Amino acid sequence: MKHYIPVLVFFLAGLSLKSQPLTEPIEGKVSYVTTQYVYVKFQSTERILKGDTLFLNQAQILIPALVVQDISSISCVCIPVPNQKLSIGDQVFSRKTTKAPELKEYKTDGLTLPATISSKDSIANQKDQPKKRTQMISGNIAVSSYLNFSNVSSNSQRMRYSFSLNAKNIGNSKLSAEAYINFVHKLGEWSEVQDDIFNGLKVYSLSVNYEFNKHHRIWFGRKINPRISNAGAIDGLQYELKFSSFTIGVIAGSRPDYINYSFNPNLFQVGGYLGHDFTTKKGNMQTTVAFIEQMNSGFTDRRFAYFQHTNSLLTNLYFFGSVEVGLYKKVMNPVDTIQKDTTYTKDNSPTLSNLYVSLRYRPIRQLSLSISYSALNNIIYYETYPKNILEKMIEVATVQGFMFQASGQPVKNLSIGLNLGYRDSKLDPKPSKNLYGYVTYSRVPGINVSATLSATVLETSYISGRIYSLGITRDLVPGKLSAGLGYKYISYKFLSGETKLVQNTGEANLMWRIIKKLSCSLYFEGTFDENSIFNRVYINITQRF
Repeated sequence: MKHYIPVLVFFLAGLSLKSQPLTEPIEGKVSYVTTQYVYVKFQSTERILKGDTLFLNQAQILIPALVVQDISSISCVCIPVPNQKLSIGDQVFSRKTTKAPELKEYKTDGLTLPATISSKDSIANQKDQPKKRTQMISGNIAVSSYLNFSNVSSNSQRMRYSFSLNAKNIGNSKLSAEAYINFVHKLGEWSEVQDDIFNGLKVYSLSVNYEFNKHHRIWFGRKINPRISNAGAIDGLQYELKFSSFTIGVIAGSRPDYINYSFNPNLFQVGGYLGHDFTTKKGNMQTTVAFIEQMNSGFTDRRFAYFQHTNSLLTNLYFFGSVEVGLYKKVMNPVDTIQKDTTYTKDNSPTLSNLYVSLRYRPIRQLSLSISYSALNNIIYYETYPKNILEKMIEVATVQGFMFQASGQPVKNLSIGLNLGYRDSKLDPKPSKNLYGYVTYSRVPGINVSATLSATVLETSYISGRIYSLGITRDLVPGKLSAGLGYKYISYKFLSGETKLVQNTGEANLMWRIIKKLSCSLYFEGTFDENSIFNRVYINITQRF
């Protein structure tokens, strides 16, 4: 019988995947593997239950891989199904059913298996019945403390309180809401908050959404639109119309204040976008084109067009690209010898202000490769920046950068990775380069810890540096309590002179899941050089709901 149980779990998961209507998948990543268990980390396990099945995505087909045995607020302890071997870094997915199916037992090959009995095809049922809305509310409240103390400077402590909320279909209705708010202050410096509450209060998101039907929906409040994220947060109205595979959206409102991120109606902005989505069994493709006008007290501050494209239609290949083109600028005229004042001429010709492309390829399951390129100019707000700053920013040259990343698992329990970066600007004396490599062994014999050895090499126009580190982590109580220790050797040489800085840094951290949705983390870092000691302590308590 003990050999039948894993087989039974495998078939149960397969039948569930084939026959049940599903919602959006929850993505997690394998963080630790033992001979019996596999540990998976998620952003939140709010919608995951004991006994749920986790799946691997192979050629856009979800294959049963793990069965959840125990749950913490952000991770799961699982057992693998037969013939499935997972490695650290593998992505897995949880798919939650929208309605529990009726099950009936039948026998086949001596095994008792559940089967779904349906009088109609599930697709036909979905077409015949209106969409059922189910309330889903998740979020967290967190309190954090950042304490800095040393023997050469005064001590300081910063407090941070955060609240996040994602409420979908409130009361099973068409109304949804989201919020992400932080409040930060330093002990002993309360006067800054008294002078202006927005010196401490930061509202990054606060909006409500009403979905009239599957074609029309509207947002009101502060929200970053994922289709035009380069526009930043939008305070006001956003409307979206969907038809077939196309999406049309318009925005009207203002952007947050550039000093304290408060509401500023003088910074009016308006725009629109057109999106297209294409999905196949092998992957999907999404394209968005947008035009945005941003103003300050009625005058054009910035005008730009934005193009974004994602593509995963080819197996194991993912592409992302974005282009931002400025459609408004001011060109400095020669200084008037009589008036001795700088004047500008408006120019609406297109100018490339930002380009970013990245390509990720996974030739085999044990190896992932990615490369990216960026070309960035300063984003200029002509009515916002003071004249003396504006003149300097107009002259800044384009900054170009490359990044190459590779990670893999050549053998069981061993993971390696390499990152190469290159950044160049004509205004810099020489390009900036960095190299980072790491080796992780997930189960050191005898002590059962995960150990990571890494090295970083930095070369810029003003500094040359080397950082070597070793860190270990271990679950003291699986799913409940984990701890880690680390050491860093840091050596910096400032190229403007012969000055050399050597530091030794020790780290310790502790993660504790007090109860199911209440967790606490503690981090300590001590840095020592020839004449000074710097210490940092970070404490966080998070309550999820």
